[in-house]
Amino acid sequence: MFKDLKTEALNYHEFPTAGKIATHVTKPCTTQAELSLAYTPGVAAPVREIEADPDTAYRYTGKGNLVGVITDGTAVLGLGDVGPLAGKPVMEGKGVLFKRFADVDVFDIEVEADSTEDFIDTVARIASGFGGINLEDIAAPRCFEIEKTLIERLDIPVFHDDQHGTAIIICAGLLNALEITGKPLAEARIVCLGAGAAGIASMRLLLKLGASAENIYMIDRKGVISTSRDDLNIYKQEFAVATDRVTLADAMQGANVFIGVSGPNLVNEAMLASMAEQPIVFALSNPDPEISPALAHQVRDDLIMATGRSDHPNQVNNVLGFPFIFRGALDVRARAINSEMQIAAVNGLRALAHEPVLPEILATYCKESLEFGPDYIIPTPFDPRLMDFVPPAVAQAAVDSGVARTGFPKHYKPAPHL
Repeated sequence: MFKDLKTEALNYHEFPTAGKIATHVTKPCTTQAELSLAYTPGVAAPVREIEADPDTAYRYTGKGNLVGVITDGTAVLGLGDVGPLAGKPVMEGKGVLFKRFADVDVFDIEVEADSTEDFIDTVARIASGFGGINLEDIAAPRCFEIEKTLIERLDIPVFHDDQHGTAIIICAGLLNALEITGKPLAEARIVCLGAGAAGIASMRLLLKLGASAENIYMIDRKGVISTSRDDLNIYKQEFAVATDRVTLADAMQGANVFIGVSGPNLVNEAMLASMAEQPIVFALSNPDPEISPALAHQVRDDLIMATGRSDHPNQVNNVLGFPFIFRGALDVRARAINSEMQIAAVNGLRALAHEPVLPEILATYCKESLEFGPDYIIPTPFDPRLMDFVPPAVAQAAVDSGVARTGFPKHYKPAPHL
């Protein structure tokens, strides 16, 4: 795509203005009268209203459409612990995607915090000005405690996208793939390579959707997470199974599903060949998958495959989720993004993949045709109907589960169902 990606990327970020996001003023301020309304003395009126009733901040400030994208820089993309400042381009990028896909405003905040407690305290102290918090690029297992504690302390949605955003897209694609193969989720034997934020959150969500805990084999650097191991943290212990299988190769034998959220080239031909008929392979390590699509299709002609890459079918891309999930949550002034809302997002994405693909989407991807099937189990990020399928589903689930401050938005169409 680019002759010199590094140079192109650096130029993109530097010119004509440094960085990727900025703020803009939403009200006129060109006359003395407008200045008096925007600041003193007029601004005192909404201040007093909010002091008397904090919920009126949604009426008189930008809180209701503002998300804080917050990181400590400990797990930035595939680059690791680069620190909060070096993570800022990614946080700005997240802001671009929020605005471009769902018209959600973002302030990106990079926090210097040596301890988990300091990070939590910092976020909690600044949270009141936001409609929601998107935690980003925070290393496991620290991320689990951070998110859990902030959810308990705050009355706005707190969402760690590396966990739940990834999980939602994986589950939507996997349920559609299982539908194609005719395998019920409850009966599917699933191997998850990677026991970090994405892996654990994905398996938790699959359990809520009906997967069997006995059929999930989670693999970390030391092999299968089993009840015989005494080196597991509390998060991995959730997925310990009683088994004699020790290695990834052991776990892959007869498996129906492989989900990789780990590293490149960790799955070989023999492992793939040992899987059950019509295997489903989600090799999501980026940019290099756990097994290359070319090799995978060479070994098995009956598989359904997804990757994290845009140059192969079935891209598992978090941009399908977080902008639209927050859009739905913000539009009902939700106090949280709960499991019901996450499952609603899964079902919204699933449903959209069953719809006829728009001509403009075919043109964007240089395709003559595309329809629900092995090469199309997940919608594309540029499908404009994502706004019609995901936010209404999330908003309805928020209302139904009691975390919404308002009713279902009047300007929304009813949430589509699969």
